[in-house]
Amino acid sequence: MRTLLVALGIAILVWLVTVAILMLAGRRVEARQLARLLPDLAALLRGLFRDQRVPRSSKALVAFAIVWVVSPIDLLPEFLPVIGPLDDVIVVALVLRHLVKRAGPEVVRDHWRGDQLMLERALRALGLVV
Repeated sequence: MRTLLVALGIAILVWLVTVAILMLAGRRVEARQLARLLPDLAALLRGLFRDQRVPRSSKALVAFAIVWVVSPIDLLPEFLPVIGPLDDVIVVALVLRHLVKRAGPEVVRDHWRGDQLMLERALRALGLVV
């Protein structure tokens, strides 16, 4: 349990430092989006897990993604700048791609609390929306 708390603390520290660097560099919009990204992703995964429109097999993948993101065991350690959270991002992106294909993009849009433009860019990058 202590390892989990230390890993979570390091991840939050790296996240806060990155937001601060973006703010100091004058990139306030990007800093605001990054600051909201983790809470938005958490709300998205929680909402999708509770949604009746999402099949049970897909909910199992959502649960896997949640465990993967909060787990202190990573392929790439979180404290590595830029590439640290890359494995988490890839897992969440693959699960979201599966969810959009199975439940539809409108289900994901219903639970996304962040910037809609950011979500549309992510869906386009995953090849899910034209």
